[in-house]
Amino acid sequence: MFINNFDPVAVEIFSIEIRWYSLAYIIGILIGWYLAKKFFVNKNIYYRFDDYITFIIIGLLLGGRLGYVLFYNFDFYINNPLEIIKLWQGGMSFHGGVMGIIIASLIFAKMNNDKVFDYLDVVALVSPIGIFFGRIANFINSELYGIETSMPWGVKFIQVDNFYRHPTQLYEAFLEGIVLFLILLFFKGKENLKLSGTISAFFLIFYSMFRFIIEYFRVPDEQLGYLILNFTMGQLLSLIFFMAGLILFYKKINV
Repeated sequence: MFINNFDPVAVEIFSIEIRWYSLAYIIGILIGWYLAKKFFVNKNIYYRFDDYITFIIIGLLLGGRLGYVLFYNFDFYINNPLEIIKLWQGGMSFHGGVMGIIIASLIFAKMNNDKVFDYLDVVALVSPIGIFFGRIANFINSELYGIETSMPWGVKFIQVDNFYRHPTQLYEAFLEGIVLFLILLFFKGKENLKLSGTISAFFLIFYSMFRFIIEYFRVPDEQLGYLILNFTMGQLLSLIFFMAGLILFYKKINV
């Protein structure tokens, strides 16, 4: 068993704190950006992809924050609206971030008369890299931790309590990061699945499956608890995204 007592602050310079979570966002975006340009972006949009990244970052931040406000803590933020802009205090929704990216991609593709899935499929391919670093940062921050366990890989999060818990952040880093990336690369190489939009569909399907399962081992958000049929908010959102992925895949293979 492991004891987690990491400092969430990576570097402090003249009382300015640089946190692991911020670094994870930056590293994930930079590596994903590099790999996308190096291996996955087609020549039709290659020279516009750098401009597209700006739209992606804005969509990710706005969508992730607003998603958290709407899905996870609406009562608090409706009474404290100024708190919404305090991103440095944490509170981002992955599902909200995905929706923000989709909207940003639709706008950018429309502006340039491109096919939106030429962009979204590339983002889907490299997103697991960002997810991996993000979940590692969650682990360092002692957040999004799991329920109590007696398994030998249990982790005691000193900043939380003295119980050993499932390191669900690491489960997600492995499944939603490494495994999902390999799955998408596998399907990317299939000749009969090179239809625009299929990679995006597989991302939604497999991410949602992994997230839904891991949520059973994760402590639900304190302000929400368990909801319909004892599902967490993460599971309910994952079910919606899973269905969206199935519908998108069905439409693409029946074009």
